[in-house]
Amino acid sequence: MDDYHQNTFQLVSEASKSLNLLKEKEINAILEAIAKETESKMYYILAENQKDLQRMDTDNPKYDRLLLNEQRIADIVKDIRNVAKLPSPVGKMLMQKTLPNGLNLSKVTVPFGVIGIIYEARPNVSFDVFSLCLKSGNACILKGGSDARFSNEAIIDIIRNVLDENGVNPNICTLLPNDRSATEELMNARDYVDLIIPRGGKDLINYVRENSRIPVIETGAGVCHTYFHREGDTKKGKDIVANAKTRKVSVCNSLDCLIIDRERLDDLHYLCEDMEKKDVVIYADKQAYEALFSYYPYDLLKKAEEDSFGTEFLDYKMAVKTVSDIEEAINHISKYSSKHSEAIISENNEAIDLFEKMVDAACIYANASTAFTDGAQFGLGAEIGISTQKMHARGPMALEELCTYKWLIKGDGQIRS
Repeated sequence: MDDYHQNTFQLVSEASKSLNLLKEKEINAILEAIAKETESKMYYILAENQKDLQRMDTDNPKYDRLLLNEQRIADIVKDIRNVAKLPSPVGKMLMQKTLPNGLNLSKVTVPFGVIGIIYEARPNVSFDVFSLCLKSGNACILKGGSDARFSNEAIIDIIRNVLDENGVNPNICTLLPNDRSATEELMNARDYVDLIIPRGGKDLINYVRENSRIPVIETGAGVCHTYFHREGDTKKGKDIVANAKTRKVSVCNSLDCLIIDRERLDDLHYLCEDMEKKDVVIYADKQAYEALFSYYPYDLLKKAEEDSFGTEFLDYKMAVKTVSDIEEAINHISKYSSKHSEAIISENNEAIDLFEKMVDAACIYANASTAFTDGAQFGLGAEIGISTQKMHARGPMALEELCTYKWLIKGDGQIRS
């Protein structure tokens, strides 16, 4: 490890210890100060964000993720304040008991310490990560993508200035330089960093998982399916499919594949009616293609290939798969799912129960849009990512997932024979 990065990581590690002495009231006051400063510096942030946007093709699926505007800044500020209102996850008693020998055992929540976040062109992540890390008593090291360089530098500059003004070591929020070597150094900083969380596409997540020497929580890519069961309600189905696919195509919870029961193919054109208004390209299997051919615009209807399934489109594109029954739908999801968010549309409770039991994913929806897989929507204030793995955390991760625990043992002179 070179001297620059080692010194940077050491400063963050040392600064993180001071967070153990901050009271919750002080943390909340800092978050409110950052919310106010973000509001007052909105146009500065937007100007810096515009520099990033000018360097990216508007047709790039990442463009929407990179984009900040007044409404998005307002939503960010709201999320910061929501985090401040949430109870602290630190110091929570998980278990307490007294052993026969008189030792009193307590299991209590504590921060991880230093969390490294590696993320792509998502400047809102800078705010979300810091807010959640501060509230949970963690320092954070951020490695943003070069596409969001100016946006991230502006955001972190605001945060560090507020920390300094409030007497808190600004090194608890550190942004690394925009080069690949910084990523590699972060993934090898075992003496200083306790946890790595990657946020981005499949390639980024795989790269971090395969190369990090520090424990990783995977926030996997979202290949999301919605299954329209033979007893599905068409009105609910139409609204859910449109919302899941077109509300915001660049996010991991957007719909990638609509699965439809063969008995309901006559309703497929109705389910896809709103797709046409948004110019969604549909990659349909043979049966679905024939069902849509007379209804859906010719230039937007394509025949599905094998790689049409299991693809996270992050664009106005969607695959359609026809199945004979719920078992075939579950098998298709099992083969192609990223274990993020999956949904069933049905009025049959037995079918819903089977789907919920047999589909392996972090979030399972019945008669609702997968667009709800989001920390703020789950009432968590914000999110640091959506975990698709099964160790420690699964689904939207917020304050509680940024804590581990320690055992506190109190005695009165006991010794072990």
